[in-house]
Amino acid sequence: MKNIVIIPNDNKDIELKITKKLISLLMGKANLYMDKKYSYLESDIAFAKREELFSCADFVIVLGGDGTILEVSEHCGIRNIPIIGINLGRIGFMAEVDVCEMEAACNAIISGSYKIEKRMMMDVTILKDDKSYNYYALNDVVVSKLDSSMVAIEIYSDNEKINEYKADGVIIATPTGSTGYSLSAGGPVADPTMELFIASPICAHELHARSALMPSDKVLNISLSDELGREAIVTLDGKVKEKICVGDKVVIKKSEYYTDIVKIKNKSFYDVLTDKLK
Repeated sequence: MKNIVIIPNDNKDIELKITKKLISLLMGKANLYMDKKYSYLESDIAFAKREELFSCADFVIVLGGDGTILEVSEHCGIRNIPIIGINLGRIGFMAEVDVCEMEAACNAIISGSYKIEKRMMMDVTILKDDKSYNYYALNDVVVSKLDSSMVAIEIYSDNEKINEYKADGVIIATPTGSTGYSLSAGGPVADPTMELFIASPICAHELHARSALMPSDKVLNISLSDELGREAIVTLDGKVKEKICVGDKVVIKKSEYYTDIVKIKNKSFYDVLTDKLK
């Protein structure tokens, strides 16, 4: 039997009613694993600390929205664990399965009637104070201001200057992230199976500021211009990671890892896009 890790979202699945239904659909058909904080649910489930769950998983089922998938994407990406999302959120580009489709989704996983869609991830290194901090991101890397003042951000691609934005910040998105924060900032939408970087300024203070597309085989270097000399924060997939100053660098390249998203529907990305954003 397959080993399946179930990741609920307590804020969206009140009293875990939908999670309990999912468990009942899978019980006896797969080995189920959950965070030990849910050990009150069912004695036939194996419980462990969150960081230990992924070492034994064949699949991860996430109940929530795209944000909940982002929380596990790094753990799953570096282990090649496919993710399937049950959409309890508002839009859900990655979490494509609605609650009414859970039984069909469970049957598809057990029978192997699904496809895997590989999503490009970013390998992010922050260089500051003579130290190196390494992370992975599926959606986006955001460098943004700390206070009410704008920042000047320079972007280089393989040592060639692409642009300098005077703005509230800049978003570097993958195609997966193109339908998130990047879209809200006026960036283009890209098919999630593509591999490229999308740089979009946030509330730019220049009339000519536009998004820029760069190939994924380039290495991006982002830094603060000393023209304004202010600090900024670096956020990856919605989580604040580091504060940077003039002289620090954020280096972004395509990761060797991918996030594998389980697809059980035949709807194209463009059908989903039209449906979700109409």
